[in-house]
Amino acid sequence: MSDDEQQTKADHKPPRAASTTGTWNDLAYTATAEWLVLRKKEKPTAEIFSVAYIAQDAGAERPVTFVFNGGPGASSAYLHLGAVGPRRVEFPADGTIPAMPPKLVHNEDSWLAFTDIVLVDPVGTGFSRVIESDAAKNDGTGDGADQGPHQYFGTVRDLDAMSEFISRWLSENGRWGSALFVAGESYGGYRAGRLTRHLQEAAGVGLNGVILISPALEPGMLSTVFGWGDYAVEPWIDTLPTMAATAAHHGRSRAYRPGTPLADVLRGAEEFATGDYASFLTRGASMPAADRERVINRYSDLTGLDPEFVDRAEGRVRVNRFKRELLKDRRAVVGAYDATITAPDPFPDRDTYEGADPTLTAMNAVYTAAINRQLRSEIGVETDRRYELISSDVITNWKNDDAEYYLQGCPGATDDFRYGMAMNPHTRAFITHGWYDIMTPYYMTERLRNLMRLDPGVADRLTVRHFGGGHMFYAWQESRQAFSAAIAAFMAEAM
Repeated sequence: MSDDEQQTKADHKPPRAASTTGTWNDLAYTATAEWLVLRKKEKPTAEIFSVAYIAQDAGAERPVTFVFNGGPGASSAYLHLGAVGPRRVEFPADGTIPAMPPKLVHNEDSWLAFTDIVLVDPVGTGFSRVIESDAAKNDGTGDGADQGPHQYFGTVRDLDAMSEFISRWLSENGRWGSALFVAGESYGGYRAGRLTRHLQEAAGVGLNGVILISPALEPGMLSTVFGWGDYAVEPWIDTLPTMAATAAHHGRSRAYRPGTPLADVLRGAEEFATGDYASFLTRGASMPAADRERVINRYSDLTGLDPEFVDRAEGRVRVNRFKRELLKDRRAVVGAYDATITAPDPFPDRDTYEGADPTLTAMNAVYTAAINRQLRSEIGVETDRRYELISSDVITNWKNDDAEYYLQGCPGATDDFRYGMAMNPHTRAFITHGWYDIMTPYYMTERLRNLMRLDPGVADRLTVRHFGGGHMFYAWQESRQAFSAAIAAFMAEAM
């Protein structure tokens, strides 16, 4: 590459930023949508898009919260317009899907009340893109870890990119004196869990608090969509309480009468899951027939499923089967992301379920329309790029950068989270789930918390609280209000 070409690369200019002002409950703020250029060896490699809502005249000591969703491959639109931003999508109070076109309304529960907000779209999501080098484009070697269109699609590369973005944003906006928080949902919860350590070690950024929303702390245990093998134990234990809650919600539980408090249902399901059911899962054929039958019947009563069906499944009912079997007589399926939501089974005559999820899939059009309106019409972003709400390219090309040999699975975030909390004696954490989320079930976090062997001082800095609803429980009005109030109190304590 010539000197002139190198200079052109070094001076790479991203699309033009857009900015507007607004008020939220008499609080004046500036909304800025812009691209920050990441570099490797001083060469531009990616443009990360973000939207920052900054209170005017509030001072540099006002806290800043960096927010991202998960996937990997999901943009920040869900939390942006579902929970934290000054505007939100108007959902029915019970979180069911709104009619098109979606309405954007004032968000009384916005986190802007107590923190400035920076919503981040990781590389390949939203309007964020890789900047490919000319060499990678021309010589066909652009698929390596350090070049090409997928160079940021990996567990550690993603952490490096987020750490660089956060430290650069703090420098460019003069906010190193602010209290700092990160909040992530789903895989974003995994990302935030690992950033608890990574930000300290890689970027020298100390956090006041970390907020894990419906986190996938141990991705290796969350193969719910694809189905688990016959030899795993933990995933079946973790999903059972949520399945029991779902059956009770839809009036299908035979273990509990209608109107039984949810807490009682969950407590009974948890005791069974970690007791007789765990023994059943580990003992297999060595369990006496009478004990096996007793476990199958109890499982069936809790989940509302036919005992013969559960028996044929050997007491291991995959999420996609449960979604369809629970309300099969109504030819309806329940959502995996919010199991209180149902939809007609599009192919009730077929043996396997071929329909999309009635929660996440149905919300795609809602959030795509809403985020494009917010960014293009309300803030004034001008770009021909498509906003990637969920990028299949990121999902299918994501790599485990931590693997040292081919059999090594994706590492969990729990160890990095424990390490980061121990190394910074002032960091606080808030972990939360929706009771009816089968994709990242609440009981996984509860079980992992009991296995973390936390020092009492660290345990005192960890808050775990769950809400009504599913994966995106903030779609429920009551849950969104309670969640916002809980985070406001959490941040005040963390500062």
